Amino acid sequence: MNYERDGRIVTLTLNRPEKLNAFSDELVGVLGDALHRFDSDSDAEIAILCGNGRAFSSGADVHQRQLRSREEFLKLGGPQGRGTHSADLLTKAVNWKPVIAAPHGYVLGLSVGIVLECDLIVAEEGTQFQITETSRGLGAGKYWALMHYRGGGAFTMEAALTGRFFTAEEAFRANLINRVAPKGKYLEVARGLAEEVLKNPPLSVRSTVRMRRHYMDRLSREVMFMGAPEKLYLSEDFQEAARAFAEKRKPATFKGR
Repeated sequence: MNYERDGRIVTLTLNRPEKLNAFSDELVGVLGDALHRFDSDSDAEIAILCGNGRAFSSGADVHQRQLRSREEFLKLGGPQGRGTHSADLLTKAVNWKPVIAAPHGYVLGLSVGIVLECDLIVAEEGTQFQITETSRGLGAGKYWALMHYRGGGAFTMEAALTGRFFTAEEAFRANLINRVAPKGKYLEVARGLAEEVLKNPPLSVRSTVRMRRHYMDRLSREVMFMGAPEKLYLSEDFQEAARAFAEKRKPATFKGR
C-alpha cells in the first residue's frame, strides 16, 4: 500500500499487482491503516484511492477468504477475517474527509463495494465492474443497496441478479459514478475533481461526507443484517463455486443447497 501526499491531496495506491490487488485480510487491514493515517493527517484534506497494475482490484482473495474451513467460517461469521471487514473502512473516520475512488481495468466483487462506498468515483473508460458474489453463491444484497442508494434504478437489480460485467460507461449512465476518464487519465481527472472540492471550506465538506456515509452505512448494514442468518457461505453451492474458481474450471450444476 503506497501513501503519497502532494499538497492537500493524498493518493492511496493498492500495491499487490501480482494478485491484481486482490483483498486478503492483510490488505484490508493495511488499507484501513492508510485511511486512518489520512484521516488524522492535519495537512491532508482529500484522498484518491487507486490500484497499481492492470486492475483496481479483482476483489476478495478467494484462496484466503473463501476457501476457509467450515470451522473458520463459523468462528468468523463469514469469509472476512476478524477485524478486517471491508464495510468498516470508510465508516470509522473521526474527521470525515472525502475519498475519491479512481478505478481502472477491473473492479470485481468486494472491491465494487469499496468503490461504491467512496464519496466520489472517477473511472477510466472501459473499466469493467462485476458483482462476483452472485455467481459464487453469496448474496449480492449489500451491492444492490449501495447501487440503489446512488440512484442506480432498474440497472441495479439487473447487475445484482445476473452478476454480469458492466462498464464504466454503463455505470455513468446509471448514475453510479461521477466521471468517466479517458484512457490513462483517470488519476488526472480524479485530481481535477479533488481540486474542485478543495475550493470549499473543509468543515462544510466534511459535514456533507459524514451525513452521506451515515445514511449509506445504515442502509447497507440493514441489508447485511437481514442476510446474515442465511449463512450462504456454508452452502454447498458456495463451496463448489469457490473451489471451481481456485481450480480454474466451470462449477458443477448448482443444487440450491
